Amino acid sequence: MLRTNRNRLILPILLAVLGVGLMAPGAQARPRVIRTPQGTETIRAGKDGVRHLSFRWGPVKIAPGQNTIAISDEQLKPPGPGWITSFAPNLTYVNGKVPRVDIIHLHHAVWLINGRPTWAAGEEKTRSRMPKGFGWRYRPGDRWALNHMIHNLTPNRTRVFITWKMDFVPLRARASRHMHEVQTQWLDVEGGKAYPVFDALAGSGPNGRFTFPDDSPNPYPDGIVRNRWVVDHDGTLVGTAGHLHPGGLWTDLKLTRNGRTVELFRSRAHYFEPAGPVSWDVSMTATPRNWRVAVRQGDVLSVSGTYDTSTTSWYESMAIMPVAMTTTPAGGADPFVTNVDVPGVLTHGHLPENNHHGGRPGILHDPRKAPDGPRTSTVDISGFVYEQGDLSAPGRIGRPPVVGAGQPLTFVNDDASNNIFHTITSCRLPCTATTGIAYPLANGPAVFDSGELGFGPVGFTAAANKLQWSTPAGLAPGTYAYFCRVHPFMRGSFRVKG
Repeated sequence: MLRTNRNRLILPILLAVLGVGLMAPGAQARPRVIRTPQGTETIRAGKDGVRHLSFRWGPVKIAPGQNTIAISDEQLKPPGPGWITSFAPNLTYVNGKVPRVDIIHLHHAVWLINGRPTWAAGEEKTRSRMPKGFGWRYRPGDRWALNHMIHNLTPNRTRVFITWKMDFVPLRARASRHMHEVQTQWLDVEGGKAYPVFDALAGSGPNGRFTFPDDSPNPYPDGIVRNRWVVDHDGTLVGTAGHLHPGGLWTDLKLTRNGRTVELFRSRAHYFEPAGPVSWDVSMTATPRNWRVAVRQGDVLSVSGTYDTSTTSWYESMAIMPVAMTTTPAGGADPFVTNVDVPGVLTHGHLPENNHHGGRPGILHDPRKAPDGPRTSTVDISGFVYEQGDLSAPGRIGRPPVVGAGQPLTFVNDDASNNIFHTITSCRLPCTATTGIAYPLANGPAVFDSGELGFGPVGFTAAANKLQWSTPAGLAPGTYAYFCRVHPFMRGSFRVKG
């Protein structure tokens, strides 16, 4: 559920306007550090008056298994008016170490400036940098807010900092001359939703590739087409990069004018993951620094996302493509005359926090070899354990519960009272290998998923807003394994018998 506890998750800091003194030629600037009980800002001087800002916000107390969204009202901000030209987010423990992505990660963070989504971070940790001469305008009166979702994949408590770095050009600096203002236009296949997700099920789409919304038979049941934006002023697009979840292959940005449509840019996911497109060990491609596209008022920009569905289902997927656009025209190519769909550049290389891939032989027992458990119609989930058929449980309680053919098995999340979500998601047998960013996968021969059992504001969280879920009644006789997508170390099994 949504939490807005000012003493824990909302940590506003008000900063005084700071100055950097003049230095003798060749002198080294010492960083200016401002520390408070709520966070830290570090300011380093650069060339032509540019300042390199580092922010550390928190510490944020993380509950066991946390997977909820919170919003802060204020944030650490730059020291006075100027231009922000780059943005690089991250997450660290209190000791400064970056946590393993398979243990705890920043599922998403969106910085809202005067209510407008401006920068964002996901587990792929895309870094944004404007071309020379372009930047986001910052005014001290701007209101900042942060929508963040920190995902704890374990039952352990911890504390973390959300961190980000900026290059900042003060208004009085030499580098601020002739600066062009940009704003972020948020393009999302589920635009308008606070938690904008869709499912890409195994086998959907042609040739094992599913594109949303194109390949969905009914992508927008309410009739609102959400993946488009009608350009409201003449301007220049100067940068974009996509955001996807594991399994994602690329996002596409297109422009339509007078019935003609052209591709502007394809942001591809480059997986460092040895197993292929199945984990967060990935970097997205962004537009090169010289990419400029002139757009006109009335043009329609649209976005789509493509996922690999050849072997695995991907639940709660995203496809987002924020675009930096100037507030006034600043040149650029006509996309109907010039091919602007050029190869992109990676925003970063392989990150060491993605080194734990999983999938090695584990210590869990093989449910195929286990004797039958009791015949039952209900399995409770409590304390991060499936109370019958949990693959980590010894003895009788570890045996798969049995239901008759044509009968459902109902799971009940008793942890929901502690604001903990769980899923029952099909996994290929035996589903016993070690947990990591590439294992387990939703690749069971029978496709089923409960959604995140628990409660939260509708449309704002991942919560299914129900406590229980039942397996499909048409499952063929046999043994089935499953896991929790929120806490992948949780594994279980059940058996259907005639």
